Parts: sequence; structure tokens; C-alpha cells
Amino acid sequence: DIACGGYHSLALKTDGTLLATGYNDSGQLGAEDNNNRNTYVQVQTGVSDIACGGYHSLALKTDGTLWATGRNDYGQLGTGDNTDRNTFVQVETGVSAIACGGWHSLALKTDGTLWATGYNYYGQLGTGNNTDRNIFVQVQTGVSAIACGAEYSLALKTDGTLWVAGRNNYGQLGTGNYTNRNTYVQVQTGVGAIVGGVYHSLTLKTDGILWVTGYNNYGQLGTGDNNNRNTYVQVQTGVSDIAGG
Repeated sequence: DIACGGYHSLALKTDGTLLATGYNDSGQLGAEDNNNRNTYVQVQTGVSDIACGGYHSLALKTDGTLWATGRNDYGQLGTGDNTDRNTFVQVETGVSAIACGGWHSLALKTDGTLWATGYNYYGQLGTGNNTDRNIFVQVQTGVSAIACGAEYSLALKTDGTLWVAGRNNYGQLGTGNYTNRNTYVQVQTGVGAIVGGVYHSLTLKTDGILWVTGYNNYGQLGTGDNNNRNTYVQVQTGVSDIAGG
């Protein structure tokens, strides 16, 4: 597996070792210092999944423990404080999936509960308010998959419904308007996979149809124009997988 942050990169090897390289001003590489690297260095073992924020990193271990490192000014590490870390520290247990926004983090637990921490100015944590958190708090139940944009969050429930929260300045939530949300709202049904870009979103429905919404200045939605969308529109059929940046 691989993941990219603002200016750093993570690589997860088949044997569960985690390698990191790049910018390290806040300790986001987890290399026990704040020195930049221009070659990959091993920083963790026993890892099954990885995620990068703008300046922080998350590592999910095979035993379900969640480890975090890097910038923590908004509490995005979930350590209960706002102190940066330059080595991975354990912050949660019983986790099955992870996702990072620019300055916030999501953790999906094995019981289907969704937990969130970090920057919440636009309501991206989905807590019902706009207060930052420095420890993971539960925000949803019945969730099967998660994804983050820069300042918004996506939650796919086990019944195939898609729920969203956070910044919506370009219509990336797909709610039909440009209003930010600080609590999760349902926007789609029949969804099988989700991806959050910086300010645009992709959903793959179970029938293989690809739907998109959000920022489209560079044609990233694939709609044949450069107009932003604030509701999901169909752009492709026969799709088996999706990815986004």
C-alpha cells in the first residue's frame, strides 16, 4: 500500500514494515527526529494500513491498534493534547480502517462505529458543532468504509447509503447546495465504494456506475466541461474501482 501527505510519502511493504520519506518538519515521518529524508527509512512494523494528512501520518497495525505521528496543532493525532510527535504513538484500539483529511483523522472501528478527531472549523468531524477535538470521539454507527477530502468526510454505511459532513464550498458534499455541514447528512444510496479528493468526491455504485461532485476547474470530474457540481452526476459505466487525489 502507499499514501501521500502534503509533502511526504509512506510505503507499506508486504511484510508489514512501514517506510517513509520526504518533508519532516513536524515529525510526520515518525523517524524519531524532524530531519527531512530523500530516501525511504523504516519506521514501523506489523502495519496493515496507512493514511497521510497534510503533515501527519496514521498507521493501523494488524492487531487493530492505531498509531499516529506528526503535526498535532488541531488535535489530529488524537493523543488528548496538541503536542506534535516525531515517533508513532498508539491512540486507539479495535480499529479496522483509517482516513486522513488535511488536518483531521477518521478511524472506523470493527463494530462499525466511526470516530473522528482534529480540525473541525467546517464541521468535518460531524460532531454537530465546529469545535476542534484532540481525542477521537464517536460520530456515526453502522459504517463500512470511510474517506476524507481536505476539509470534509465521507462515511459509507453497511446499507449502501453515503453520508457526508464538512466543507462544501465547491459542492464536494453533493448535497445540492454549497452549505457546510457539521453533522452527517445522507446524499446517495446503492454505493459500493467512495473516494475523497481535495475538493471533489467520487462514488462507485454497486451497479458499476461512477458518480462525481465538487470542484471541476481542471476537468477532474470528467463531465466534459469545467463547471463545478453540487450534486452527484453520472459520468461512467462498467467501472470496477476508483481512486482520487
